[in-house]
Amino acid sequence: MVLQARNKHREAAPKPPQPPRASQSPLRGASDVGAGEPGPERAPLSPGRKGAAGRKGPRAEPGAPPAGGGLGGRLAARLRWALGLRRAGRGRTWTTLLLAVFAAVLHWSHITHLFENDRHFSHLSTLEREMAFRTEMGLYYSYFKTIVEAPSFLNGVWMIMNDKLTEYPLVINTLKRFNLYPEVILASWYRIYTKIMDLIGIQTKICWTVTRGEGLSPIESCEGLGDPACFYVAVIFILNGLMMALFFIYGTYLSGSRLGGLVTVLCFFFNHGECTRVMWTPPLRESFSYPFLVLQMLLVTHILRATKLYRGSLIALCISNVFFMLPWQFAQFVLLTQIASLFAVYVVGYIDICKLRKIIYIHMISLALCFVLMFGNSMLLTSYYASSLVIIWGILAMKPHFLKINVSELSLWVIQGCFWLFGTVILKYLTSKIFGIADDAHIGNLLTSKFFSYKDFDTLLYTCAAEFDFMEKETPLRYTKTLLLPVVLVVFVAIVRKIISDMWGVLAKQQTHVRKHQFDHGELVYHALQLLAYTALGILIMRLKLFLTPHMCVMASLICSRQLFGWLFCKVHPGAVVFAILAAMSIQGSANLQTQWNIVGEFSNLPQEELIEWIKYSTKPDAVFAGAMPTMASVKLSALRPIVNHPHYEDAGLRARTKIVYSMYSRKAAEEVKRELIKLKVNYYILEESWCVRRSKPGCSMPEIWDVEDPANAGKTPLCNLLVKDSKPHFTTVFQNSVYKVLEVVKE
Repeated sequence: MVLQARNKHREAAPKPPQPPRASQSPLRGASDVGAGEPGPERAPLSPGRKGAAGRKGPRAEPGAPPAGGGLGGRLAARLRWALGLRRAGRGRTWTTLLLAVFAAVLHWSHITHLFENDRHFSHLSTLEREMAFRTEMGLYYSYFKTIVEAPSFLNGVWMIMNDKLTEYPLVINTLKRFNLYPEVILASWYRIYTKIMDLIGIQTKICWTVTRGEGLSPIESCEGLGDPACFYVAVIFILNGLMMALFFIYGTYLSGSRLGGLVTVLCFFFNHGECTRVMWTPPLRESFSYPFLVLQMLLVTHILRATKLYRGSLIALCISNVFFMLPWQFAQFVLLTQIASLFAVYVVGYIDICKLRKIIYIHMISLALCFVLMFGNSMLLTSYYASSLVIIWGILAMKPHFLKINVSELSLWVIQGCFWLFGTVILKYLTSKIFGIADDAHIGNLLTSKFFSYKDFDTLLYTCAAEFDFMEKETPLRYTKTLLLPVVLVVFVAIVRKIISDMWGVLAKQQTHVRKHQFDHGELVYHALQLLAYTALGILIMRLKLFLTPHMCVMASLICSRQLFGWLFCKVHPGAVVFAILAAMSIQGSANLQTQWNIVGEFSNLPQEELIEWIKYSTKPDAVFAGAMPTMASVKLSALRPIVNHPHYEDAGLRARTKIVYSMYSRKAAEEVKRELIKLKVNYYILEESWCVRRSKPGCSMPEIWDVEDPANAGKTPLCNLLVKDSKPHFTTVFQNSVYKVLEVVKE
C-alpha cells in the first residue's frame, strides 16, 4: 500500500431531482429476422390455428451436431445446441455471444458510473463507506468485514456462525439466519486475491489524504480492489453486468431472433430505474440473487421448449435454483409463483406430466440442498413453496384417479386447481404448527392488510414504508411513456389469442377424457402466466416491481417472434417494425437515462460520523446498544458494539425485541420502558427525535403506530418527546448532536 499526500477537494454538488427509484426506505432459431434470414423451425401461428400441429405428437428432434476438432469447436457446438442454434453457423453463435458480452460490459459500466456519481465512493474514507451502507446493507457487509479481518478464513466463518454481537446476549448462527453465503464467498475471494497479489508483489490499492473542507479533519481514502469495500461493490457490479448478457441471450432465445435480445436489453436500459436498484443499494440480497433467477428462467424456457430433456439441463436448473435461493430469503415466494404458473400450463395441456414431474423433482432437490446448506432453516420446509411442491407431486401421482372422473375437461381443470390451492394452504398451516414456526407469519399478515383493514405493529412498520406500499400510480404511466407497457400488452394479447384458439377446440367438444397430446409453445403460455403473477406482486408491494419490469422487458422481445407475428412479418419487414418501435421507445428512454446520468452528489453524514466516533472512543467494547434498526446496523458495523435489534426482520424473536426497543417512541411510562430494556441488558439507547414526528402518510408516525398496538395509552404525550426535553430520572444523556441523543440506562 502506498500512502500519498494529495489534496482531493470534494465539492458537494447540489443534486438535481432524482428519478423515482424502485425503493429507498428485489430461441428456437437464432436467425436475425431483421436481416431477412430464415426464422425458427416452427411455423407461424395464424389467427385461426387450433393448435393442431401440437396435437399431432412431438416431432423428431435432430441429433446434436458433431463437435469441432478443438475445445472451442466443441464449446460452440454445445452452445448452439443449448440455445437452439442448430441451423445457425458457428459465426452466428459467436456473434450472439459477443453481443451478449457487449451488453454485459455496457451495463457494468452504467451502474458503476451511477454509483460513483451518486456517492463519490472512491473518495470516501473507510468509515464513510461503511456508513453509506445503511440499514440492512450495513448489517450484511459487517459479516464480510468480520471474515476479512479475522486471523484466518475459517476463524472468520466460525465467528459469524457463533455471533455474539447481533442479538445480544444471544449467540446465533448468522449464516443460517441471514443468507450470508455471498459474504462468505466474496470474503474468501478477497483473501485469496490479496494473498496472491502480495506474493507476486503487485500493489492492490493506493491511498490518498483527502481534504474535506468546512473545518473537517482530512481523511485517508483508498482506491483499488485491495480495499474491502471497493472489492465487495466491484464484484456485485460485475455479477449484475453479466446479468445483462443473460438478458440478451434470454430475449434472443425466447423470440428466435437477435433483435429480440436487443429489444430486451434496450427496454431494460430505457426503464432502468424501474428494473433494478443495484446502483443505489449494492449489498441487498437481490443484487446477488436476481441474476441467477434470470438464468433459471432461461433454463426453464429451454426445458419447456425442448422435445427431449437432457440431464445437463436439469442439473443446470438445480444449480441455478440453489444459487437463487441461498442468498435471499424472499426467493421461495418467487419460485412459488413459478411453480404455480408451470402447474397451470400443465393442467391446460401445454406440457406433459413427465416433464413437469422432472421439474418438480429438481425443485425438491434444490430445496433440500438449500435446507442442508442453511443448517436446517425450518422456514424453507414450512414455506408455501415447499407445500406447493408436495401438493403438485401428489396431484401428478393421482392422475390415474383424476382420469376416472367422468367430467368435462374444464371441470377437471377446476378440480385440480382447487386441489392445489387449498392443499397448499392447509399443508403450509399444518407444517408451521408441527414445527412451531412463526417467522414468516408477518408475510401473511402483510398480505391480509392489503385486502382487509387488518393492522398490527409489524404490518404497519412494513406498509408505512414506501417500498411495501401499493405500486405508485405513476409507474404504469412511466411504462407507457417508454412504450414498454403497450408493446407487452400487444404480445400478451397475441398469446391470449393463441390460448383461446387452442382451448376453444377442446372445450367446444365437451370432452370427458383427457387429450393424448399437448398443445405447442408452452413456454409462451408460461411467460404470460408468470407476467400475471409478477404483476399481482408488483401491484400489492411496490418493491416487487423489480421482478415485474425486467420480465416485461423479456416479454417485449416476443414482438420479434415469428410464432406470434409471422402473419405480420410476411407483409412487413420485421427489422423495419422492430427499429420503428425502438426509435419511439428511445424518445423517453434516452431522457430517463440522461436523468440518471445527471445525478451528481456526495455521501456525507456528519452527525452519524460523530456518533460512531464517540461510541468507539467513549464506551467500553462490551457496551450494549439499542435504537432504530438502520442505526443499529451502523453501530455494529463501524463501532463493533453489541446490539439487541437489527434490520433483518424475518424472525419472530427479533420482531418481539424490536417492539420492546421501539416502545421508546410509544406513549408508555418511562419506568416501564426502562424495565424492559434492562431485561435485554441494554446499556445505551440511541434516541432520534425525528422518529417521533416524521410520518410517510397519515397514521404512520411511530406514536400513531403505537396507538394501534397500545390503545390504552392513546392520547398521552409520546415518551420520546419527554425524553428529548429531559431524560432524567430513568435515563442519563451522555452524548447529543443535531440528530442523535444517547441515553444511558440508569440501573436500579
